[in-house]
Amino acid sequence: MGVDAVEPDVVATKDGILVIRHENEISGTTDVEDHPEFADRKTTKRIDGQPLTGWFTEDFTWDELATLRVRERLPEVRPSSASFDDAQPVLRLVDLLDLVRAGSSEHGREIGVVLEVKHATYFASMGLDLAPLIARDLRAAGWADGQLPLMIESFESTILAQLREEGIAASYIYLIEATGRPYDQLVAHGRQAATYKATVTPRGLDGLVGRVDGISVNKRMLLARGNTIVEDAHARGLKVFTWTARPENAFLAAEFRGEGGRQAYGDYESEWAVIARSGIDGVFVDHPDLGVAFFRS
Repeated sequence: MGVDAVEPDVVATKDGILVIRHENEISGTTDVEDHPEFADRKTTKRIDGQPLTGWFTEDFTWDELATLRVRERLPEVRPSSASFDDAQPVLRLVDLLDLVRAGSSEHGREIGVVLEVKHATYFASMGLDLAPLIARDLRAAGWADGQLPLMIESFESTILAQLREEGIAASYIYLIEATGRPYDQLVAHGRQAATYKATVTPRGLDGLVGRVDGISVNKRMLLARGNTIVEDAHARGLKVFTWTARPENAFLAAEFRGEGGRQAYGDYESEWAVIARSGIDGVFVDHPDLGVAFFRS
């Protein structure tokens, strides 16, 4: 579809295998609920300080997860995508890396990977340090030496620093939410931890120079009138990306929503135009065909 890269989210299994899932809680993205042999694995945990009930990757071995099939996370918004439910297995990180490399060869151009690391502080608290696991898989798949286009991103700066120390050649991108504080910093510093909003002020950006190569901000921050995030970051040599540009009313800012309910497309082009005019270096989309057509036009 012409994309520059794919963005997998990675979490870990009980036996230290990295798998591709949006979250470590998998009831919404797999058929685990339909497996009676795993019924007793349902539990309530605190993930990044928030209570969550379901089934969690860290309570399964890879061999167990491999018996599951994946499902669309938002079936009410994307029924066409949900039509493929239960047809494909969960992928490991190494599987995805091999697929992207094969896709690059097939299409005759480089396709990159933007690897999002999820819940690193949480996993470390149970003895699953993600940095060495990620380094292991990247090296095994030939993605660690800078020969292939790799970006690594996380909402936690600690894991980014750890992966730099592991010697992984990549661009490191700090993910920025519109509200709240990074969980790793909250654990380390309590309420004294800087908020995400403070991180994208000029003073906060000064503190990122030399530590990361760029930031990737919630699109709401770029849609806020009068913001200077892109200009301020570029002035400090930092790249700026944003997420996630989606056409459905469910995800558009209120002024760009149209008729037809949550799954109908609103005036996404007007919203995306605001984002494009901000001068960003890249944008994450869920509909690559629409994204390529709009942002490269």
